[in-house]
Amino acid sequence: MTERRPDRFRGPRHDEFWAWCEKGELRLQRCASCARLAWPVVAACEHCGGAQLDWERMSGRGRIVSWCAFHYDYYQGLMPLPYDAILVELEEGPLFISNPVGVDFAGLTADAPAQVAFLDCEDSAGPFRLPVFKPA
Repeated sequence: MTERRPDRFRGPRHDEFWAWCEKGELRLQRCASCARLAWPVVAACEHCGGAQLDWERMSGRGRIVSWCAFHYDYYQGLMPLPYDAILVELEEGPLFISNPVGVDFAGLTADAPAQVAFLDCEDSAGPFRLPVFKPA
């Protein structure tokens, strides 16, 4: 079933990220000059200023660093309250904020392993696949 979600960022570079997600691949930009990963999506490397950024496939594995439940209606009724969010540190290093799938906050501990999954969603621009994290 497709979930209605807040509008995603669209435009140059962002559309490339979403195209990889559509294929079920979590890819982030890597600078060809200094080899650092960039997330969120950037036009130039934040470390060296390099403009050659290639899309590298991530393992999709990580660990849960933090979690919280939102009780304020930031999306004007689009998402039922409360809704959960987790912060995942990917094996490759970048931090990724996600609405979790199948995560029980009651038994959750720091460093719990997580794995990316792709959720069928739609926003005002149409259908897309959202990367979310679930227990590994």
